[in-house]
Amino acid sequence: MVADPSLVDPLPEIIPVFPLGGVLLLPRGRMPLNIFEPRYVAMIDDALGAPHRVVGMIQPLDEGRAGQPPALYPIGCLGKITSFSENDDGRYRYLVTLTGVSRFTVKEELEGRRGYRRMRVDHSPWQGDLDVQQLENLNRPKLLSTLKRYFAANDISADWKTIAETSDDRLITTLCMVCPFSANEKQALLEARDPSARATTLMTLMEMATLDRSNGDEQPKH
Repeated sequence: MVADPSLVDPLPEIIPVFPLGGVLLLPRGRMPLNIFEPRYVAMIDDALGAPHRVVGMIQPLDEGRAGQPPALYPIGCLGKITSFSENDDGRYRYLVTLTGVSRFTVKEELEGRRGYRRMRVDHSPWQGDLDVQQLENLNRPKLLSTLKRYFAANDISADWKTIAETSDDRLITTLCMVCPFSANEKQALLEARDPSARATTLMTLMEMATLDRSNGDEQPKH
């Protein structure tokens, strides 16, 4: 394995977090975000002014009660701001791209800052994310067959030429991030042990969803 050249070193122990349900960032994945809420504009302002330029993406466990922030899943993914642009036309303030660095485990929530939440986190359980791990023994024909059935069942169009030209690692990461799985399914993909385990989980989720649709369900059971 080789080190990822986009790494943040050292990984910060205290990070701002962006809770967003049904949204998954994975190590070496790329996520575009339109930032318009004032508290998250403040978060990006502060992140851009900090040495590491990082934000933690994490999913809410629930909607939370009135006046109370929602509980969060205990594991998220650290993202580095690798590009950004500003906009003043009223639609959004920042368009940023986060590149996934490493997963983290939340140790405790700290006092918020300028409206956004901050966490003390532990990166040590996920040190393997800092190496470029290769998928092993991926059955690509089976993946593509499963993917075609899943896309057809969910009326999703695809550029199959681009998919065919995409590397195994990039394809699995992208599919995990963009497919319309539920929050708990996205979390299962995030917490998979390694890329090979994530690929297996992905194919299982697609097969289950396709079976649900073929059995006459109006909506996939995600």
